Amino acid sequence: MAPDPAEVIILKGVRLMCICGALPEEQLRRQPYEFDIEITADVSSATGSDLLADTVDYGEILNRVEAVALAESFQLFERMAQRVAEVILDDERIDSVTIEVRKLRPPVSQDLVSSGIRLTRSR
Repeated sequence: MAPDPAEVIILKGVRLMCICGALPEEQLRRQPYEFDIEITADVSSATGSDLLADTVDYGEILNRVEAVALAESFQLFERMAQRVAEVILDDERIDSVTIEVRKLRPPVSQDLVSSGIRLTRSR
């Protein structure tokens, strides 16, 4: 019998003010970024128990992501996405995480809604 597919917890549209950018002025003030996070973990126990203790607490995950945004600064959103993935993977129940980060006000002259990156990290 094949194992059950992993469950995915989806956190979409998390908006945080971050210091991130290669230009000097981007290091002086926080800018809006949006994160989409997909967490793969075995939460099958929670589907039967209906207990928070049997799943990944996404409130705690969001606190970790926010802590990175408040305490750290970055030149590249690639590095910021990596740091977010690292703190999420600190929870040993999580098998992998996909982070999408979008800079909502990219400093370019073209009409660009956002720039960003999507990366996946596994344990």
